[in-house]
Amino acid sequence: MDVHGTVAEGFEPVRQAFAAGFELLGERGAAVAVYRHGRKVVDLRGGTRDVDGTAPWAPGTAQVVRSATKGVAAAALLLLHQRGELDLDAPVGEYWPEYKAAGKERILVRHLLAHRAGVPVLDRPLTPEEAADPDLGAAAVAAQAPVWEPGTDHGYHAQTYSWLTGELIRRITGRPVGAYIAEEIARPAGAELWLGLPEPDQGRVGRVGPVEAPQASGTLRTRPKRAVSEAYADPESLTRRAFAAITPLPDENAPAYRAAALPASNGIATADGLARFYASLIGEVDGGARLFTPATMELARAEQSAGPDRVLVVGTRFGLGFMLHGSASPLLSPGSFGHPGRGGSLAFADPETGVAFGYVTNGFRKSVTADPRAQALVRAVRAGLAALG
Repeated sequence: MDVHGTVAEGFEPVRQAFAAGFELLGERGAAVAVYRHGRKVVDLRGGTRDVDGTAPWAPGTAQVVRSATKGVAAAALLLLHQRGELDLDAPVGEYWPEYKAAGKERILVRHLLAHRAGVPVLDRPLTPEEAADPDLGAAAVAAQAPVWEPGTDHGYHAQTYSWLTGELIRRITGRPVGAYIAEEIARPAGAELWLGLPEPDQGRVGRVGPVEAPQASGTLRTRPKRAVSEAYADPESLTRRAFAAITPLPDENAPAYRAAALPASNGIATADGLARFYASLIGEVDGGARLFTPATMELARAEQSAGPDRVLVVGTRFGLGFMLHGSASPLLSPGSFGHPGRGGSLAFADPETGVAFGYVTNGFRKSVTADPRAQALVRAVRAGLAALG
């Protein structure tokens, strides 16, 4: 497999790990970008643009990044807080009165961001067409009763995070969430990422699809714990119900789905776009603006939830909308914050080293929070930093 792109001196291990993803881990098409102190030090791509195609991955190829979008949505809300337009300790219903229904009067904005709102499921799932309608999605979560006492525990809001965050942003700004992210995040940071893909950009996005892990000798295949497997197999579990809040599963390659704005799951980005976005949260970035003040950056990664996750059935850690470094989702160091996308993609920032990382793929595996391909790249970045001293 030919790997294209560049790495700065000291980051050669990332090129080696990226190539090994194709040789040993079944990668079809992917890209990785790394910034350090606002300067790009890794920019690699390889394989095919489409998971089922032959055309090469070109510079600027973008992909659906699933839940890696959640970090972008969280940043939008934290920017509103930074500007004095949103109080993290106010009830959500103060901005969105309809949300007070069904016992949700005391849910705070910070509960929503930290997956403590208690509404990861919908009693009546939405179809993909309904899910794409922000009015219908907002009405569904506003009417939903919590499945645990809000604020007392946490569980991953896999799909409902879309309407919780999107409607709150719309109520405060009067703008659709996709437009707000385009105007206040992507454009200032110079980041190629979209929530609601414009028609002119549809052609640059590759086809995604499921891929199996290879069984070649020397490749470690991990098995989920029994409790996790049982939770995903049980149609009545919070795990299955949370991921099935949209039923049936959308066609992620359909233009209509890509044009929708679902902050939990259907953002589209290049690897460089994700890396630049996170670089802009922790410092100045070459050619783009810094988005977070140091105080907001610290808020983003201040632990809000930790321990057994009611939905993912593993121990997770969350700041205000961002996953934090931990056994379920290892990042670069204990101070890192970011978000994976189910099946592969990963993006994060590490303020202590000044590193921002973005990885996108068109081949989705069964992993939820720690894909082996992304983890190999993170380890390679760590090795490169260690060698540089």
